[in-house]
Amino acid sequence: MTTGPLRIVRVANFVTPVSGGLRTALRHLGAGYRAAGHTPVLVVPGERRAVEEDEQGLVVTLPGPVLPGSGGYRLLTDRRAVAAELERLAPDRLEVSDRTTLRWTGAWARRHGVRAAMVSHESAVGLLRTWGLPGPVAGAAANRLNRRTARSYDTVICTTDWAAAEFRRLGVRNLARAPLGVDLATLRPPDDDTRAAERARYAEPDQVLLVLCSRLSTEKRPALALDALEALRSTGPGPGAVLVVAGTGPLRSRLAASAARRRLPVHFLGHLAGRAAVARLLGCADVVLAPGPVETFGLAALEALACGTPVAVNRGSALPELVGTAGVAAEPTGAGFAAAVRELLARPEPARRAAARDQAERYGWPTAVAAFLTAHGAAPVTAR
Repeated sequence: MTTGPLRIVRVANFVTPVSGGLRTALRHLGAGYRAAGHTPVLVVPGERRAVEEDEQGLVVTLPGPVLPGSGGYRLLTDRRAVAAELERLAPDRLEVSDRTTLRWTGAWARRHGVRAAMVSHESAVGLLRTWGLPGPVAGAAANRLNRRTARSYDTVICTTDWAAAEFRRLGVRNLARAPLGVDLATLRPPDDDTRAAERARYAEPDQVLLVLCSRLSTEKRPALALDALEALRSTGPGPGAVLVVAGTGPLRSRLAASAARRRLPVHFLGHLAGRAAVARLLGCADVVLAPGPVETFGLAALEALACGTPVAVNRGSALPELVGTAGVAAEPTGAGFAAAVRELLARPEPARRAAARDQAERYGWPTAVAAFLTAHGAAPVTAR
Protein backbone atom coordinates (compact mmCIF):
# COMPACT_ATOMS: atom_id res chain seq x y z
CA MET A 1 0.00 0.00 0.00
CA THR A 2 1.45 3.35 -1.08
CA THR A 3 1.14 5.98 1.63
CA GLY A 4 2.16 9.09 -0.33
CA PRO A 5 0.03 11.19 -2.68
CA LEU A 6 -0.52 9.70 -6.13
CA ARG A 7 -1.51 11.12 -9.49
CA ILE A 8 -4.43 8.91 -10.51
CA VAL A 9 -5.23 9.38 -14.20
CA ARG A 10 -8.59 8.07 -15.32
CA VAL A 11 -9.47 7.51 -18.97
CA ALA A 12 -13.03 6.91 -20.13
CA ASN A 13 -15.09 6.68 -23.28
CA PHE A 14 -18.88 6.89 -23.59
CA VAL A 15 -19.13 10.05 -21.48
CA THR A 16 -21.13 13.09 -22.58
CA PRO A 17 -22.48 16.16 -20.74
CA VAL A 18 -25.87 14.40 -20.56
CA SER A 19 -24.74 10.83 -19.92
CA GLY A 20 -25.75 9.22 -16.68
CA GLY A 21 -24.22 6.64 -14.38
CA LEU A 22 -20.63 6.55 -15.62
CA ARG A 23 -20.33 10.34 -15.63
CA THR A 24 -21.76 10.48 -12.09
CA ALA A 25 -19.41 7.76 -10.86
CA LEU A 26 -16.34 9.41 -12.38
CA ARG A 27 -17.23 12.74 -10.78
CA HIS A 28 -17.75 11.33 -7.29
CA LEU A 29 -14.68 9.09 -7.41
CA GLY A 30 -12.50 11.97 -8.58
CA ALA A 31 -13.78 14.22 -5.83
CA GLY A 32 -13.15 11.44 -3.32
CA TYR A 33 -9.59 10.84 -4.52
CA ARG A 34 -8.93 14.55 -4.26
CA ALA A 35 -10.35 14.76 -0.74
CA ALA A 36 -8.10 11.84 0.24
CA GLY A 37 -5.02 13.84 -0.77
CA HIS A 38 -4.36 12.40 -4.22
CA THR A 39 -4.29 14.19 -7.58
CA PRO A 40 -7.03 12.88 -9.88
CA VAL A 41 -7.05 13.61 -13.61
CA LEU A 42 -9.84 12.59 -15.98
CA VAL A 43 -9.30 12.19 -19.74
CA VAL A 44 -12.46 11.99 -21.88
CA PRO A 45 -13.43 12.55 -25.52
CA GLY A 46 -15.13 15.69 -26.78
CA GLU A 47 -15.53 17.97 -29.76
CA ARG A 48 -12.24 19.80 -29.18
CA ARG A 49 -9.34 19.86 -26.77
CA ALA A 50 -10.01 21.51 -23.43
CA VAL A 51 -8.45 21.53 -19.98
CA GLU A 52 -10.42 22.61 -16.93
CA GLU A 53 -10.46 22.12 -13.19
CA ASP A 54 -13.54 21.28 -11.14
CA GLU A 55 -14.44 19.45 -7.94
CA GLN A 56 -13.18 16.13 -9.32
CA GLY A 57 -9.78 17.55 -10.25
CA LEU A 58 -8.27 18.22 -13.66
CA VAL A 59 -10.45 17.24 -16.64
CA VAL A 60 -8.71 16.92 -20.02
CA THR A 61 -10.91 16.65 -23.10
CA LEU A 62 -9.34 15.29 -26.27
CA PRO A 63 -10.98 15.43 -29.71
CA GLY A 64 -12.87 12.27 -30.55
CA PRO A 65 -15.37 11.37 -33.27
CA VAL A 66 -19.03 10.67 -32.58
CA LEU A 67 -19.92 6.99 -32.59
CA PRO A 68 -22.66 6.64 -35.25
CA GLY A 69 -26.06 5.67 -33.88
CA SER A 70 -24.99 6.18 -30.27
CA GLY A 71 -26.91 9.38 -29.60
CA GLY A 72 -23.82 11.54 -29.20
CA TYR A 73 -21.20 9.34 -27.56
CA ARG A 74 -17.64 10.14 -28.64
CA LEU A 75 -14.61 7.88 -28.59
CA LEU A 76 -10.92 8.41 -27.97
CA THR A 77 -9.73 6.80 -31.20
CA ASP A 78 -6.41 8.60 -31.72
CA ARG A 79 -4.04 6.34 -29.80
CA ARG A 80 -1.03 8.53 -30.44
CA ALA A 81 -2.79 11.57 -29.00
CA VAL A 82 -4.00 9.66 -25.94
CA ALA A 83 -0.56 8.09 -25.38
CA ALA A 84 1.11 11.50 -25.69
CA GLU A 85 -1.33 12.92 -23.15
CA LEU A 86 -0.66 10.07 -20.75
CA GLU A 87 3.08 10.60 -21.05
CA ARG A 88 2.60 14.30 -20.37
CA LEU A 89 0.41 13.60 -17.33
CA ALA A 90 2.87 10.98 -15.97
CA PRO A 91 0.39 8.98 -13.86
CA ASP A 92 1.29 6.96 -10.80
CA ARG A 93 -1.91 4.96 -11.32
CA LEU A 94 -4.07 4.48 -14.39
CA GLU A 95 -7.81 3.73 -14.15
CA VAL A 96 -9.61 2.86 -17.40
CA SER A 97 -13.38 2.74 -17.91
CA ASP A 98 -13.70 1.07 -21.31
CA ARG A 99 -12.40 -2.44 -21.81
CA THR A 100 -12.99 -2.55 -25.56
CA THR A 101 -11.52 0.41 -27.48
CA LEU A 102 -9.18 1.47 -24.65
CA ARG A 103 -7.78 -1.93 -23.68
CA TRP A 104 -4.47 -1.00 -25.33
CA THR A 105 -3.78 1.40 -22.45
CA GLY A 106 -2.93 -1.58 -20.26
CA ALA A 107 0.09 -2.35 -22.46
CA TRP A 108 1.06 1.34 -22.41
CA ALA A 109 0.98 1.33 -18.62
CA ARG A 110 3.11 -1.81 -18.41
CA ARG A 111 5.75 -0.34 -20.72
CA HIS A 112 5.90 2.80 -18.57
CA GLY A 113 5.92 1.02 -15.20
CA VAL A 114 2.50 2.35 -14.20
CA ARG A 115 0.12 0.24 -12.15
CA ALA A 116 -3.17 0.07 -14.07
CA ALA A 117 -6.75 -0.98 -13.33
CA MET A 118 -9.69 -1.62 -15.61
CA VAL A 119 -13.17 -0.98 -14.21
CA SER A 120 -15.78 -3.48 -15.42
CA HIS A 121 -18.89 -1.34 -15.85
CA GLU A 122 -20.93 -3.75 -17.99
CA SER A 123 -21.27 -7.47 -18.55
CA ALA A 124 -19.35 -8.35 -21.69
CA VAL A 125 -21.53 -11.34 -22.56
CA GLY A 126 -24.70 -9.39 -21.80
CA LEU A 127 -23.62 -6.48 -23.96
CA LEU A 128 -22.70 -8.72 -26.89
CA ARG A 129 -26.04 -10.53 -26.65
CA THR A 130 -27.84 -7.19 -26.58
CA TRP A 131 -26.05 -6.30 -29.82
CA GLY A 132 -27.53 -9.40 -31.44
CA LEU A 133 -24.89 -12.12 -31.05
CA PRO A 134 -26.32 -15.58 -30.28
CA GLY A 135 -25.71 -16.82 -26.74
CA PRO A 136 -22.86 -19.31 -27.44
CA VAL A 137 -21.09 -16.89 -29.78
CA ALA A 138 -21.46 -14.03 -27.29
CA GLY A 139 -20.18 -16.22 -24.47
CA ALA A 140 -17.08 -17.30 -26.37
CA ALA A 141 -16.31 -13.74 -27.50
CA ALA A 142 -16.82 -12.40 -23.97
CA ASN A 143 -14.46 -15.00 -22.56
CA ARG A 144 -11.73 -13.98 -25.02
CA LEU A 145 -12.28 -10.31 -24.21
CA ASN A 146 -12.23 -10.91 -20.46
CA ARG A 147 -9.06 -13.02 -20.59
CA ARG A 148 -7.29 -10.30 -22.57
CA THR A 149 -8.54 -7.63 -20.18
CA ALA A 150 -7.28 -9.53 -17.15
CA ARG A 151 -3.87 -10.06 -18.79
CA SER A 152 -3.60 -6.41 -19.82
CA TYR A 153 -4.12 -4.84 -16.38
CA ASP A 154 -2.73 -5.29 -12.90
CA THR A 155 -6.25 -5.18 -11.46
CA VAL A 156 -9.78 -5.64 -12.75
CA ILE A 157 -12.21 -3.71 -10.53
CA CYS A 158 -15.72 -5.18 -10.32
CA THR A 159 -18.49 -3.29 -8.58
CA THR A 160 -20.62 -6.34 -7.67
CA ASP A 161 -20.19 -10.09 -7.26
CA TRP A 162 -22.38 -10.45 -10.36
CA ALA A 163 -19.87 -8.41 -12.36
CA ALA A 164 -16.96 -10.46 -11.02
CA ALA A 165 -18.59 -13.80 -11.91
CA GLU A 166 -17.68 -13.66 -15.61
CA PHE A 167 -14.01 -13.28 -14.63
CA ARG A 168 -14.04 -15.80 -11.78
CA ARG A 169 -15.32 -18.58 -14.00
CA LEU A 170 -12.19 -18.08 -16.13
CA GLY A 171 -9.95 -18.41 -13.09
CA VAL A 172 -8.94 -14.72 -13.14
CA ARG A 173 -7.17 -13.88 -9.89
CA ASN A 174 -6.36 -10.18 -10.19
CA LEU A 175 -9.88 -9.07 -9.25
CA ALA A 176 -10.86 -6.39 -6.74
CA ARG A 177 -14.39 -5.74 -5.46
CA ALA A 178 -15.28 -2.08 -5.07
CA PRO A 179 -18.89 -0.89 -5.04
CA LEU A 180 -20.03 2.42 -6.42
CA GLY A 181 -22.09 4.78 -4.28
CA VAL A 182 -24.89 7.30 -4.14
CA ASP A 183 -25.11 10.92 -3.01
CA LEU A 184 -27.17 10.38 0.12
CA ALA A 185 -27.24 14.08 0.99
CA THR A 186 -28.67 15.39 -2.29
CA LEU A 187 -30.81 12.37 -3.13
CA ARG A 188 -33.26 12.04 -0.25
CA PRO A 189 -36.94 11.21 0.17
CA PRO A 190 -38.96 14.41 -0.36
CA ASP A 191 -41.38 15.72 2.22
CA ASP A 192 -45.05 14.97 1.68
CA ASP A 193 -45.91 18.37 0.17
CA THR A 194 -43.03 18.25 -2.32
CA ARG A 195 -43.91 14.70 -3.33
CA ALA A 196 -47.57 15.57 -3.83
CA ALA A 197 -46.79 18.68 -5.89
CA GLU A 198 -44.31 16.87 -8.14
CA ARG A 199 -46.56 13.88 -8.55
CA ALA A 200 -49.52 16.05 -9.56
CA ARG A 201 -47.55 17.20 -12.63
CA TYR A 202 -47.80 13.73 -14.16
CA ALA A 203 -50.54 11.62 -12.57
CA GLU A 204 -53.92 11.69 -10.91
CA PRO A 205 -53.96 10.79 -7.19
CA ASP A 206 -55.33 7.29 -7.82
CA GLN A 207 -53.03 6.45 -10.74
CA VAL A 208 -49.82 4.46 -10.43
CA LEU A 209 -46.83 6.64 -11.33
CA LEU A 210 -43.91 4.78 -12.88
CA VAL A 211 -40.56 6.39 -13.68
CA LEU A 212 -37.78 5.26 -15.99
CA CYS A 213 -34.54 7.19 -15.54
CA SER A 214 -32.19 5.85 -18.18
CA ARG A 215 -30.23 6.43 -21.31
CA LEU A 216 -32.55 5.49 -24.17
CA SER A 217 -30.31 3.04 -25.99
CA THR A 218 -30.58 -0.61 -26.97
CA GLU A 219 -28.52 -2.07 -24.13
CA LYS A 220 -30.78 -0.38 -21.54
CA ARG A 221 -33.96 -2.05 -22.91
CA PRO A 222 -36.19 1.02 -22.33
CA ALA A 223 -39.01 -0.47 -24.43
CA LEU A 224 -39.68 -2.87 -21.56
CA ALA A 225 -40.95 0.10 -19.54
CA LEU A 226 -43.60 0.79 -22.18
CA ASP A 227 -44.51 -2.90 -22.25
CA ALA A 228 -44.89 -2.89 -18.47
CA LEU A 229 -47.11 0.18 -18.60
CA GLU A 230 -49.32 -1.43 -21.22
CA ALA A 231 -49.59 -4.63 -19.18
CA LEU A 232 -50.57 -2.70 -16.05
CA ARG A 233 -53.21 -0.66 -17.87
CA SER A 234 -54.70 -3.71 -19.57
CA THR A 235 -55.31 -5.56 -16.32
CA GLY A 236 -56.44 -2.66 -14.12
CA PRO A 237 -57.81 -1.93 -11.67
CA GLY A 238 -58.97 1.67 -11.69
CA PRO A 239 -57.60 4.41 -13.93
CA GLY A 240 -54.35 2.54 -14.51
CA ALA A 241 -50.80 3.81 -14.63
CA VAL A 242 -48.69 6.50 -16.27
CA LEU A 243 -45.00 6.53 -17.10
CA VAL A 244 -42.44 9.34 -16.93
CA VAL A 245 -39.19 8.86 -18.88
CA ALA A 246 -36.16 10.93 -17.91
CA GLY A 247 -33.18 10.60 -20.22
CA THR A 248 -32.24 10.82 -23.83
CA GLY A 249 -30.60 8.63 -26.42
CA PRO A 250 -30.91 7.21 -29.93
CA LEU A 251 -34.18 5.37 -29.23
CA ARG A 252 -36.16 8.36 -28.00
CA SER A 253 -38.06 9.02 -31.26
CA ARG A 254 -38.86 5.35 -31.71
CA LEU A 255 -40.13 5.04 -28.14
CA ALA A 256 -42.27 8.18 -28.45
CA ALA A 257 -43.80 6.87 -31.68
CA SER A 258 -44.51 3.51 -30.03
CA ALA A 259 -46.20 5.17 -27.05
CA ALA A 260 -48.36 7.30 -29.33
CA ARG A 261 -49.34 4.35 -31.51
CA ARG A 262 -50.33 2.31 -28.47
CA ARG A 263 -52.05 5.29 -26.80
CA LEU A 264 -49.93 4.98 -23.71
CA PRO A 265 -49.68 7.95 -21.30
CA VAL A 266 -45.92 8.53 -21.35
CA HIS A 267 -44.18 11.82 -20.53
CA PHE A 268 -40.75 12.13 -22.16
CA LEU A 269 -38.75 14.72 -20.21
CA GLY A 270 -35.36 14.38 -21.89
CA HIS A 271 -32.22 14.96 -19.87
CA LEU A 272 -32.86 16.44 -16.42
CA ALA A 273 -30.30 19.08 -15.50
CA GLY A 274 -29.51 19.22 -11.81
CA ARG A 275 -29.64 16.59 -9.10
CA ALA A 276 -32.49 18.34 -7.30
CA ALA A 277 -34.78 17.81 -10.28
CA VAL A 278 -33.78 14.15 -10.46
CA ALA A 279 -34.44 13.73 -6.73
CA ARG A 280 -37.91 15.29 -6.99
CA LEU A 281 -38.90 13.02 -9.87
CA LEU A 282 -37.55 9.82 -8.37
CA GLY A 283 -39.02 10.65 -4.98
CA CYS A 284 -42.55 11.20 -6.30
CA ALA A 285 -42.78 7.89 -8.18
CA ASP A 286 -44.61 4.87 -6.84
CA VAL A 287 -42.11 2.53 -8.51
CA VAL A 288 -38.99 3.12 -10.60
CA LEU A 289 -38.26 0.67 -13.42
CA ALA A 290 -34.72 -0.55 -14.19
CA PRO A 291 -35.06 -2.87 -17.20
CA GLY A 292 -31.39 -2.91 -18.31
CA PRO A 293 -29.99 -6.47 -18.50
CA VAL A 294 -26.26 -5.70 -18.58
CA GLU A 295 -25.88 -3.36 -15.62
CA THR A 296 -23.06 -4.38 -13.27
CA PHE A 297 -24.17 -1.87 -10.65
CA GLY A 298 -27.01 0.46 -11.68
CA LEU A 299 -26.64 3.93 -10.23
CA ALA A 300 -30.10 5.07 -11.35
CA ALA A 301 -31.71 2.27 -9.35
CA LEU A 302 -29.63 3.16 -6.30
CA GLU A 303 -30.57 6.82 -6.67
CA ALA A 304 -34.25 5.85 -6.68
CA LEU A 305 -33.76 3.90 -3.45
CA ALA A 306 -32.02 6.90 -1.90
CA CYS A 307 -35.13 8.95 -2.71
CA GLY A 308 -37.31 6.41 -0.92
CA THR A 309 -38.76 4.72 -4.00
CA PRO A 310 -38.68 0.94 -4.57
CA VAL A 311 -37.38 -0.45 -7.85
CA ALA A 312 -38.44 -3.22 -10.20
CA VAL A 313 -35.24 -4.54 -11.78
CA ASN A 314 -34.26 -6.95 -14.53
CA ARG A 315 -33.59 -10.28 -12.83
CA GLY A 316 -30.79 -11.00 -15.32
CA SER A 317 -28.69 -8.01 -14.21
CA ALA A 318 -26.62 -7.25 -11.13
CA LEU A 319 -29.44 -5.16 -9.67
CA PRO A 320 -31.17 -7.86 -7.59
CA GLU A 321 -27.93 -8.01 -5.58
CA LEU A 322 -27.94 -4.22 -5.24
CA VAL A 323 -31.57 -3.56 -4.31
CA GLY A 324 -32.09 -6.54 -2.03
CA THR A 325 -35.54 -6.71 -0.45
CA ALA A 326 -36.15 -3.02 -1.27
CA GLY A 327 -36.94 -4.05 -4.84
CA VAL A 328 -38.30 -6.93 -6.85
CA ALA A 329 -36.45 -8.87 -9.57
CA ALA A 330 -38.67 -9.07 -12.66
CA GLU A 331 -38.79 -11.40 -15.61
CA PRO A 332 -37.56 -9.33 -18.62
CA THR A 333 -41.01 -8.95 -20.19
CA GLY A 334 -43.75 -6.38 -19.91
CA ALA A 335 -45.90 -8.84 -17.94
CA GLY A 336 -42.94 -9.67 -15.71
CA PHE A 337 -42.28 -6.04 -14.82
CA ALA A 338 -46.00 -5.40 -14.32
CA ALA A 339 -46.11 -8.29 -11.84
CA ALA A 340 -43.09 -6.86 -10.01
CA VAL A 341 -44.79 -3.45 -9.78
CA ARG A 342 -47.93 -5.03 -8.31
CA GLU A 343 -45.85 -6.93 -5.76
CA LEU A 344 -44.16 -3.71 -4.63
CA LEU A 345 -47.43 -1.77 -4.47
CA ALA A 346 -48.96 -4.50 -2.30
CA ARG A 347 -46.56 -3.48 0.48
CA PRO A 348 -47.61 -0.60 2.77
CA GLU A 349 -46.21 2.63 1.35
CA PRO A 350 -44.36 3.80 4.50
CA ALA A 351 -42.67 0.41 4.82
CA ARG A 352 -41.59 0.15 1.20
CA ARG A 353 -40.22 3.71 1.17
CA ALA A 354 -38.32 3.22 4.43
CA ALA A 355 -36.84 -0.05 3.16
CA ALA A 356 -35.67 1.68 -0.01
CA ARG A 357 -33.82 4.41 1.86
CA ASP A 358 -32.33 1.92 4.32
CA GLN A 359 -30.89 -0.13 1.46
CA ALA A 360 -29.39 2.95 -0.24
CA GLU A 361 -27.64 4.00 2.96
CA ARG A 362 -25.40 0.97 2.63
CA TYR A 363 -23.77 2.59 -0.42
CA GLY A 364 -22.31 5.98 0.47
CA TRP A 365 -19.58 7.41 -1.74
CA PRO A 366 -16.94 7.50 1.05
CA THR A 367 -17.14 3.70 1.25
CA ALA A 368 -16.86 3.42 -2.53
CA VAL A 369 -13.87 5.77 -2.72
CA ALA A 370 -12.05 3.86 0.03
CA ALA A 371 -12.60 0.57 -1.82
CA PHE A 372 -11.33 2.00 -5.13
CA LEU A 373 -8.25 3.44 -3.44
CA THR A 374 -7.56 0.06 -1.85
CA ALA A 375 -7.81 -1.53 -5.30
CA HIS A 376 -5.20 0.98 -6.50
CA GLY A 377 -2.97 0.20 -3.53
CA ALA A 378 -3.35 3.81 -2.39
CA ALA A 379 -3.91 4.93 1.16
CA PRO A 380 -5.66 8.18 2.07
CA VAL A 381 -3.05 10.89 2.55
CA THR A 382 -5.01 13.65 4.21
CA ALA A 383 -8.53 14.99 4.46
CA ARG A 384 -8.90 18.34 2.74
